[in-house]
Amino acid sequence: GYLARGGGCTVRVRAGEDEAWLTLKGPTTGISRAEYEYLIPLADASELLETFCVGAIVEKTRFLVIYEGAHFEVDVFAGNNAGLVVAEIELDDPAQQFPRPDWLGPEVSDDPRYRNSRLAQNPWSNWPDS
Repeated sequence: GYLARGGGCTVRVRAGEDEAWLTLKGPTTGISRAEYEYLIPLADASELLETFCVGAIVEKTRFLVIYEGAHFEVDVFAGNNAGLVVAEIELDDPAQQFPRPDWLGPEVSDDPRYRNSRLAQNPWSNWPDS
């Protein structure tokens, strides 16, 4: 869930089964952005999600998929974004080459609609072409 958005910065809280995180993301430059993430107590995350989140909660399950040594985070969305699956890879440099498995779809890094903060405001199920 998103606690704040604006000025190119987002602040979100994310809860897993056993851990929770507070994340701050800076403005996007190309396909990269500064990101700071901190572990927080799960109870605090639950309270923040229930009382402070702006807009809808983005529901997803994240899977780590290793393909030819590359670590992909594959997000399978639920709720209002059910049916959407997005793969992400962290690179040291935006020009860095990486293996591209057959299941990898089109590049969407430049499409702001796919940002989780946007999916909270305009879920994938509302897109005319979803």
